[in-house]
Amino acid sequence: MLASGRSSALFAVLAGVGLALATGGATPPRGLALRQAWAATATRALLLVFVGMIIGALDSGVAVILVYYGALFLLGIPFLGLGPRVLLPLAAVWAVVMPLLSQGLRADGPPSPGAPVTAESFNHPGDLLWQLTLTGYYPALPWLAYMLAGLGLGRLMLASTRVVIPVLLGGAALATATYVISWVWLERGAMERVVDAGTGMHPASRPYAEAGELLNTGFYGTTPLTSDWWLVIASPHTATPFDLLHTIGTSAAVLALMLLLARKLATVLSPLAAIGSMTFTLYTTHVILLASALPRELEYAVQIHIAVAFAIAVPWRRYVGRGPLEALAARLARSARAAVSDARR
Repeated sequence: MLASGRSSALFAVLAGVGLALATGGATPPRGLALRQAWAATATRALLLVFVGMIIGALDSGVAVILVYYGALFLLGIPFLGLGPRVLLPLAAVWAVVMPLLSQGLRADGPPSPGAPVTAESFNHPGDLLWQLTLTGYYPALPWLAYMLAGLGLGRLMLASTRVVIPVLLGGAALATATYVISWVWLERGAMERVVDAGTGMHPASRPYAEAGELLNTGFYGTTPLTSDWWLVIASPHTATPFDLLHTIGTSAAVLALMLLLARKLATVLSPLAAIGSMTFTLYTTHVILLASALPRELEYAVQIHIAVAFAIAVPWRRYVGRGPLEALAARLARSARAAVSDARR
């Protein structure tokens, strides 16, 4: 319950942070460097889509995020040249406005997130675009708020404790405030309204929780369209304003906390850093193992998958360096940058 909805949001926010660090850090790129950043980011996005389509076809039981992740990278390209003073307020505005637009735009669309994205999905490009941007498990248009927030955080001087502590406090305050406001709203009548409206055909794990408990009900990427009051919930995987702002807050707080801890406990945290350095590879491996040798029905499956991640990442990081998929992404990105440079000559 603690990780539900927050872990995938952290994954997306860190995508923005990583993208910022890969494109100048606290100094947004300009001119040729910006065009190179556009090309490198697009190349990484296409690799994510390619791998996502392959593992999305496996019977893993996972709503694979990689194709959505690639779409998120592509949507983030126009914002690579901006600084934190624009990006962070823009993320907040986007988190509020885009869910409202989505609620209206999805009125004529399918109620479910659709099948996993595979190569066959490209036979119906219009349906695929609709799913990736608005109706899927990780709808890229609302989720762009995470990318913008991550880019904004990555453009800060994260090496400075004087910057990181306000990020920690601000993130915790945002997460607490949005969750509490949503809970109060539900307690004061919104719960009755959404229960009366029902979920329609929209999938939800517990559509009729008792007052206040709706915050712990998991959805599948979007809210039901039976009432606009659904937009006041902060439930996992709903992409409402409260969900997006709450999980941006938790993501910022986790990022800042880990940065502070890493300065004091670098040796202790090095195994976690090893895993964090190759999440693309480990996520892909995790899905493949779920579909083959280590299915979720296995006893102690979670613990075994965690142990496998450590067993792969720690020695690989020590003796090899980048994970194999991360190394491939970096190589393709370098080639894209070089192609832009050559085109200038």
